[in-house]
Amino acid sequence: METSGSNSSGKATDADGELRGRFALTRAVVLGLVFVFATCANVFFLDTLLKKRHTRTQLFLLHLCLADLVVAFFQVLPQFFVEITHRFRGTDFLCRVVKYLQVVGMFASAYMIVTLTIDRYHAVCKPMVSFLRSSFRRHLSIGAAWLISLVFSSPQLFIFSLQEVEENQFDCWATFIEPWGSRIYISWITLSVFVLPAVILLYCQMRICTTIYFNMKRKALQTGRASTKGVSNAMLKTVKMTFVIIMAYTVCWSPFFIVQLWSAWSPSSAPTKGPVFAIIMLLAGLNSCTNPWIYRYYC
Repeated sequence: METSGSNSSGKATDADGELRGRFALTRAVVLGLVFVFATCANVFFLDTLLKKRHTRTQLFLLHLCLADLVVAFFQVLPQFFVEITHRFRGTDFLCRVVKYLQVVGMFASAYMIVTLTIDRYHAVCKPMVSFLRSSFRRHLSIGAAWLISLVFSSPQLFIFSLQEVEENQFDCWATFIEPWGSRIYISWITLSVFVLPAVILLYCQMRICTTIYFNMKRKALQTGRASTKGVSNAMLKTVKMTFVIIMAYTVCWSPFFIVQLWSAWSPSSAPTKGPVFAIIMLLAGLNSCTNPWIYRYYC
């Protein structure tokens, strides 16, 4: 009886191990495809932008492409290698740099969308101020977005390091002051990368939509019929593009941050394993694939 039970247990363990292996392979294939599509799409659109004379919107899109490439190379690609090797393969210095640049990409992508939306807000709601200060504000906001990304990501350099997790087995792991360190840090990352940008984006989009609505209503009262001539077609197209970019970012990244917060504050109940968790992690990287096609459609 004991032998039979042992054999059944062994077969179940082997089956579980084989299933996990197949699942890891599937994740690796999907991550590889996400990396290839994100890289090719962003490089293609970046090349298109560099050949053109930059409009104000295209300058923001160029830097958003660069931010998405950082996400592709330092978030999607390292995760692809980890799925294959099961451990981080590299030095302590490389571990810290990769983890640092992973968060740089997240910050840069979020705050470049914020700068683009704020620029559209000024163009629609405060056109005279936007016209007089456009060039200076553009470059200042883009520089500020990159600076914030580089500075706010710096804790990663000290939190992560190459650690021995098993005998002669090393991995790139984070070290926090327990029990509150990880909770505070993940909450801060969620607040600064997702919540704060989301509040700014929501405010700007609401102001843009209401301004366009009242401009169209005023024009309709003047002409006696409904019209969109109060707002240029180019401006409407840019506002639509900005809205779609914001929606894509929200759909792709909100599940990721929700699960991260959940796992930090209630690790026992958080879905940190299985297909749902894998899909949520993959969805975050997918945003870098969708952005170039949105630009291509509207530009």
